[in-house]
Amino acid sequence: MIYSGALNYFRGGAVVATLLLLAGCSATIPKHLAGEAELRPITTQNAELRSLPPPTKRVVVAVYSFPDQTGQFTESTTGNSTMSNAVTQGGASLLMKALQDAGERRWFTVLDRARLDDTLKERQIVAEMRRIYRGEVEVSASALPPLQHAGIILQGGITGYDVYTRTGGAGARYLGIGADTRWQQDTVTVSLRAISTNTSEVLASVTIQKTIASIATQGNIFRYVALDRILEAEAGSTANEPKQIAVEEAIEKAVDSLIIEGAHMGIWKFADPAAGRALIEAYLLDKYDGNVPPDAAIAVPPATKNATNVVPTVPLAKAPPPAPAPEQPNGPPPPDTNEVVG
Repeated sequence: MIYSGALNYFRGGAVVATLLLLAGCSATIPKHLAGEAELRPITTQNAELRSLPPPTKRVVVAVYSFPDQTGQFTESTTGNSTMSNAVTQGGASLLMKALQDAGERRWFTVLDRARLDDTLKERQIVAEMRRIYRGEVEVSASALPPLQHAGIILQGGITGYDVYTRTGGAGARYLGIGADTRWQQDTVTVSLRAISTNTSEVLASVTIQKTIASIATQGNIFRYVALDRILEAEAGSTANEPKQIAVEEAIEKAVDSLIIEGAHMGIWKFADPAAGRALIEAYLLDKYDGNVPPDAAIAVPPATKNATNVVPTVPLAKAPPPAPAPEQPNGPPPPDTNEVVG
């Protein structure tokens, strides 16, 4: 009896030690999970955006903001809302990156207006330094040229974030051994529009939806291995599609669609007309789910003409300073009152 009790005590201690060892290991991040910083791989959507045929000329566009208009907050595991925003707050940065990627930087000249105050302050510093140290009342245009302006402003935002748009799962259990899988889909919506700087007319607009998938798999065992011995174990994993990448792909798809929509409406043109027509036809089939109405095939152009044209600000040439007046020759001094001339 003493030997049996000692053996049971030893077995119990071994189990506790094993559990403590597993708990300690779980606190250390495995090397295969802790990756190093790297360039983000090019996704299928990004590659499609980069492969767009070039335009006849680059379009100058300005981006001020691309805000989160959803008002959604992240839900905790208990279903309560947290103070963390559900989607990224860096929409303007993602939009500018997508515009530069379009056609491998051949489509747009992007003007960053998201932090315009910073640019203006830096220009004020340049002007003030030249006034103090060079005595310049007006800064030369060669030192501080005019800011470039855009013929088109791109506006929009993240307009929707719907959770649990689709859910599902499956599971089974037999003799205390079971497994189950659960999945859910959320949906993010972005809107993008091109606005004429000259007339404020909305030239073209698109709306894009992107699903965000999550899946969880779990297995467990709960059964008696002896009259007074229970074996209980569980394991599982969860995979969540990153919301940041989902929003980025939605914005890239919006830029891709806006380019083709604008070409269809005659706002800008592809350098290769045949390639442009093929893209427009494929876009319309996708937009109308394979059934393009006759009226949709013939685009109605916007009222604003030549919306992409930009007249640059050219500094006026300063007139040269006037030439100094010629010096008058010095004549003889006037005669004195008592002096006789002649």
